[in-house]
Amino acid sequence: MFTRTELEVLTIPELRALSQRYGIKPTGSLAYKTSYLTSLIAFPAIALKQLEDGRGLRMPSFANLQNLGLALDEMNSLTDEQVALIRISFEGRRMEYPARYDQEKLLAIYRAKLLLEEAIALLSPL
Repeated sequence: MFTRTELEVLTIPELRALSQRYGIKPTGSLAYKTSYLTSLIAFPAIALKQLEDGRGLRMPSFANLQNLGLALDEMNSLTDEQVALIRISFEGRRMEYPARYDQEKLLAIYRAKLLLEEAIALLSPL
């Protein structure tokens, strides 16, 4: 990430701005460059160690990944008519009320299905 050499040429205000940009708290006194350097150099390794230790953001369990798959299976697949309605909806065409509520519901379920598929695809190779 950052090398000591590239950080050492920065001033304390520049280091402070960089720390604030990434939300990194300096270790020790704010008056010394070393406090900023240490934090800015170490944070990537610390973040990965926290992931490894199960702290903060972590991978869902295999059972929960299976539950996502079950939810996706339960949502089933679109019929030809539903595909057509979604296509025309993406073109900005809307039905009259009260059918529009169901049209929006279909679109929401479709978007949720796409996002679930994407989430499973992102988490599966890990």
